[in-house]
Amino acid sequence: MSTGYVRANLFHNLSFSSRTLCNTWLQCLFVQEETIRETIEDAGFVASVIKDEVIEGSTQICRMGIRGMTCTSCSSTVESVLRGLNGVRKAQVALATEEAEILYDPSLINYKKLLEAVEDTGFEAILVSTGEDRSKVQLKVDGIRSDVSNNVQQSLQALPGVQCVEIDKMLEKVSIAYNPDITGPRNFIEVIGSSNGSFEAKLYPDGGGREFRRKEEIEQYYRSFLWSLVFTIPVFLTSMVFMYTPGIRHGLDAKVINMLTIGEVLRWALSTPVQFIIGRRFYTGSYKALRHGSANMDVLITLGTNAAYFYSVYSLFRAATSQNFKGSDFFETSSMLISFILLGKYLEILAKGKTSEAIAKLMDLAPETATLLVYNDEGIVVSEQEIDSRLIQKNDVLKVVPGAKVACDGFVIWGQSHVNESMITGESRPAAKREGDMVIGGTVNENGVLHIKAARIGSESALSQIVHLVESAQMAKAPAQKLADKISRFFVPLVIALSFSTWLAWFFAGKLNGYPKSWIPSSMDSFELALQFGISVMVIACPCALGLATPTAVMVGTGVGASQGVLIKGGQALESAHKVYLS
Repeated sequence: MSTGYVRANLFHNLSFSSRTLCNTWLQCLFVQEETIRETIEDAGFVASVIKDEVIEGSTQICRMGIRGMTCTSCSSTVESVLRGLNGVRKAQVALATEEAEILYDPSLINYKKLLEAVEDTGFEAILVSTGEDRSKVQLKVDGIRSDVSNNVQQSLQALPGVQCVEIDKMLEKVSIAYNPDITGPRNFIEVIGSSNGSFEAKLYPDGGGREFRRKEEIEQYYRSFLWSLVFTIPVFLTSMVFMYTPGIRHGLDAKVINMLTIGEVLRWALSTPVQFIIGRRFYTGSYKALRHGSANMDVLITLGTNAAYFYSVYSLFRAATSQNFKGSDFFETSSMLISFILLGKYLEILAKGKTSEAIAKLMDLAPETATLLVYNDEGIVVSEQEIDSRLIQKNDVLKVVPGAKVACDGFVIWGQSHVNESMITGESRPAAKREGDMVIGGTVNENGVLHIKAARIGSESALSQIVHLVESAQMAKAPAQKLADKISRFFVPLVIALSFSTWLAWFFAGKLNGYPKSWIPSSMDSFELALQFGISVMVIACPCALGLATPTAVMVGTGVGASQGVLIKGGQALESAHKVYLS
């Protein structure tokens, strides 16, 4: 069936129910576009079919997760690199979701080249999905070895409908691309189990999903923050608290070499692991950004903390080689800055993780298991099997008892009941279902037993397409976000220039007696005071809020709307909603 859009010109009947429109959209999954057009015209509208401008099969969509982006400068760099590739029609990179969606021509470029381009930019790219794997399943096969993997591969390739088989022996993973109209995952598990009789296959656990990566990143930042506290708290105490405690201060001020004190050596030893081991991620991010001619938040953090750390090291060596030098160090500044930034990153990732809860709730609408009916050659039901809902194949007949969820989209072939479709269509009144009627996966059977024939499974189901629509809407940038991204592109260089100007202004003001000497703390000179002001400007100016505020709001709005039965197609629709007046 060729794809197309139905355009409806609304001349009258403005009170036409939105639920009817939603139901019409859902029926697009099962009927021809001409039938949809006729239905809309019967409702009192003028409709015409508009063929899709994109030639079917000429483009594919690749979605990938990108780890390591810290601000909009990072996402803009990745986006520009992807758009510059030959064969890429469109590329969108979302900082809030840490994902990219690329529309590309498979005859000119493949998804592996896209992943390599992102990796070359300095970020970690993780494939989420491609247009090539809409009908692809991954199985975990325990104990598969190189000497028998060829037999398994040949057995699978011999099955009708199997298009490609890839085996990763290290991960014990078998990836199979297939035609869902001919075969399915249960057939693959059966074939693998019968190969040499020693293998057990099951669905590969979804360890590469967005939520798994998010939890892993949260744990990494949490551990880094705790380790930074282990070193930073003693640095803070020796520089800010113990120096005013008479007994302890005397011990910290004891000289080691010339004017070098025990307190300075302790602070140096404790702050070094924070600066170069715990804070290594900021050096890595800065190098990746500068290598591609851009500056991000990591550059600001690295410059600020390095200025404080290396000036302190300079002061420390001057004290060790001089009989009368009496300077001060900023080791507590560098270590405390890194600790606070890690805490901020940890809280930021927690907040971003909550924005995807609505999508997770949508995914949870689908049941985990389904009851499969097994027929004999005479068409009589001989047994029932409870299977994982991901193992459902096209044309399977499933039994849905009262109170159970419908496992997939399909048609009723036996029985009658009422089905609650409010979670999909918004209609609060249960819909009557009898033989020949369609049912939607994720809806709830109210009364009566139904036998349904699976028609659309996996990514083809209505629920999966709603989730995909919401995810695509979250990727789309609102006009306000595009303006914020343009500002963020020049934000970091501007902050560096302002920071350097602040240091120069205070330094020359001190040299020219532009402010009272009483403003300078007893442990500092005019150079150190100016340096502290310059570092403050550099590290507190963070473009993260500017780049994350709008996409986070869009994610929350589209996600919550979808959970309430309202589908919002991107940030532009949300931004334009203030122009709507309700009378």
